[in-house]
Amino acid sequence: MDIISIIGLLVGLLAIILGQILEGGHLGSLVQPTALLIVLGGTTGAVMLQTPWRIFKQGMQMAAWVFKPPVPHIPDLIAEVVVWSGIARREGLLALEARIDAQSDPFVRKGLQLLVDGLEPERIRDVLEVEISIWEADMKQASKVWEAAGGYAPTIGIIGAVMGLIHVMENLSEPSKLGAGIAVAFVATIYGVGSANLVFLPMAKKLQVTLSHLVSVREMLVDGLIGIARGDNPRLIESRLESYILGPR
Repeated sequence: MDIISIIGLLVGLLAIILGQILEGGHLGSLVQPTALLIVLGGTTGAVMLQTPWRIFKQGMQMAAWVFKPPVPHIPDLIAEVVVWSGIARREGLLALEARIDAQSDPFVRKGLQLLVDGLEPERIRDVLEVEISIWEADMKQASKVWEAAGGYAPTIGIIGAVMGLIHVMENLSEPSKLGAGIAVAFVATIYGVGSANLVFLPMAKKLQVTLSHLVSVREMLVDGLIGIARGDNPRLIESRLESYILGPR
């Protein structure tokens, strides 16, 4: 669980709520289901219009990464690669075939299969680097779903505010209701700007950072697999892979 993401979201929301209270406002005035429906519904529709269904679905699923990123523990991963290296040196590359089915990551399974198939090291690198590039491009498009939401939400919020003001103008014969009506209208703007800058855009950036780390992990795996294919000493492989621990975590 990524605690800093939870803390950050809570701090942002509490700051707005506390500011409203200190200004003498009522929390109830910030709760407007109609404005929320306009902002979230309009933003979702706009994002869906510009995004293929597969990418949109992947982007929704990636939202969980903000609070629970699927980042493996690198020291444990390095230790596993070193074990593979030891097996390959003692028993040959074919001995790694028994390890393939135990891997949950399709990328790792493919890398081990290429080793077992006896491909040349550089050929293995070429195949896996193409795999990484395609996967990274796909995930980047999915993460941009939230970036797009952050771009549309403020504008949809303004639309909601204008709709509210139109409703106010239709009731000019009742001056006592004008102030409250205008306040309600501008809540849509708060929802639009707030959701974009407190939720959608930060989520997009967090997903991009997580994706960058996952790409580094895959590159580390490629480095380790190439070392095994070349018959490098396990200690040399371990030493080389440990440099990746200095990367973002």
